[in-house]
Amino acid sequence: MPTVPLPDDLRDALTDRLRATVPSRAWPQVERLIENYRGTTPTAAPVLRDAADAAAYAAYRMPATYAAVRAALEALREQAGAWTPATHLDLGGGTGAATWAVAGTWADAPAPHTSTVLDWSQAALDLGRDLARLAELPAVRDAAWTRAPLGGTPRLPAADLVTVSYVVGELTAADRGALVDAAAAATRGALVIAEPGTPDGYARIVEARARLVAAGLTVLAPCPHDAACPVTGTDWCHFAARVPRTSLHRRIKGGTLPYEDEKFSYVAAVRPAAVPAVPAANRVVRHPQIRKGQVLLDLCTRDGALTRATVTKRHGADYRVARDTDWGDPWPPPATAPDGGQRPEPAPQSQP
Repeated sequence: MPTVPLPDDLRDALTDRLRATVPSRAWPQVERLIENYRGTTPTAAPVLRDAADAAAYAAYRMPATYAAVRAALEALREQAGAWTPATHLDLGGGTGAATWAVAGTWADAPAPHTSTVLDWSQAALDLGRDLARLAELPAVRDAAWTRAPLGGTPRLPAADLVTVSYVVGELTAADRGALVDAAAAATRGALVIAEPGTPDGYARIVEARARLVAAGLTVLAPCPHDAACPVTGTDWCHFAARVPRTSLHRRIKGGTLPYEDEKFSYVAAVRPAAVPAVPAANRVVRHPQIRKGQVLLDLCTRDGALTRATVTKRHGADYRVARDTDWGDPWPPPATAPDGGQRPEPAPQSQP
């Protein structure tokens, strides 16, 4: 799985702003936030109610949220090629984890984009603005932080890229569909929705994905198709990103490991006329199994099915690439042939 560290300026801002937050003070807020993160206590009011809640969230959840959204955005960018957003709406952005992730993903764009963080918690917006004050990237430093309701039928400004990260599960069932529909209507280019990598989080992504397809968007990642998700029964589709922990992060979480693995589910969809891109041929949906002389890849394919590909040494270059392929990667990975053309499809692969 990819390792996704916080950018240095965000790490330093969090440490400087929250160094006084100790576990004994943060735990009451953290326990309540965990319930909202898991989607077991949907609400029609802001989850982050005051400065203490916002500080607890930023210390406890912001690094993992950043990593999950950054991984989803990288998958989107890999398929979207040269497309770059000029405007970004961070819907329910709270302290701005997705805004930092978008800025990092397109840090090399010819011109910086503008970001608007929209949330109904003034405490989260205040902390997010404070953290962004000394950011290196102008898209973060100059972001607009706007208070607005998320329930009901929100009226949203249009943007090239819309992100909705770890928000849908916080809402009542009556508000979820309306929020996704409003986000789709506001999307001029691409929309990314991320939720916890739990069965309930995955179910919310499946529901949102169906609404996006109905709204005329094309799914670009992780699915290589717009058909019904083939993952059913007791299984669920999710991915993971490794998050290096800072000393502050370890203190708040009461952990000793220098990292944690954030599991997440997501969907990235685009308006085809604005983002002329195609989904991956296949997507690796489990940890690859590397055995002697072969690599087993569990794939979701473009025809909407699950299959296992066996790549062996006789496949030459594809075998070497498969050994470096990770959970969540497209298969075959985009590459350029020696003559400058597109890399051909891999050799036929045996099925178990």
